[in-house]
Amino acid sequence: MEYTKITEQASLHNDLEQLSTGDLLQKINEEDQKVAQAVTKVIPQIEKLVDATVERFQKGGRLFYIGAGTSGRLGILDASEIPPTFGMPHDRVIGIIAGGDIAIRKAVEFAEDNTFQAWKDLQEFDINSNDVLVGIAASGTTPYVLGGISDAKANGILTAGITNNLGAPLAEQADIPIAINVGPEFVTGSTRMKSGTSQKLALNMISTALMIRIGRVKGNKMVDMQLSNNKLVDRGTRYLVEALNIDYKEAEIALKKYGSVREAIQQLKR
Repeated sequence: MEYTKITEQASLHNDLEQLSTGDLLQKINEEDQKVAQAVTKVIPQIEKLVDATVERFQKGGRLFYIGAGTSGRLGILDASEIPPTFGMPHDRVIGIIAGGDIAIRKAVEFAEDNTFQAWKDLQEFDINSNDVLVGIAASGTTPYVLGGISDAKANGILTAGITNNLGAPLAEQADIPIAINVGPEFVTGSTRMKSGTSQKLALNMISTALMIRIGRVKGNKMVDMQLSNNKLVDRGTRYLVEALNIDYKEAEIALKKYGSVREAIQQLKR
């Protein structure tokens, strides 16, 4: 199917090397302001994905992200923040990047061109029909991602695809297409910029809405966050002060005793 490769279109800005630093920054910011509005247009698709994931999560299912390069790194970033933020086990939201963990920091040549590797990587986690797979690829043509989506669908797994090219193969193949049209990049083809930002926004929305829907937030507070440093202990203590109308010292003692904001609230309200 023919489609317009928006991510490869020429930048709307020319002669970049002749611009001052201030002008460069201003124009990059002008382009960035288009991203949130582009994401607004795909909220119905994101909603569909979140609702379907909640249903599977409540039955013990998991959420997987696959991608290459920037897209893969963004998936791993989102997945890695779920345990500390929401107190979830590390094996419930999982990010996988083409080329393996070494590719998080250093590009692995041609890793994204292997159509069969994603399914092999997913099988290491015993992915099954209770799970959800989200493929992330700005171009929508990455073989690693397309192969993983195809194999997952063949095995009865719900799939979604986040891309920045409308009508791209990823949008056509995934059960739930999320095609975010952010327009041409400031530097032609540099999808680490607006495309990557749009993916980050979408992933934030997916995982945060999912965690709220399954009960990992109370009111607007991260009551299940891991208390892994002094800042978070202080934040948790202040949550207890507000929730229970107790003084800071009492809240701090309770938090250390019960190990989480949620547990402390439950125990002290008895």
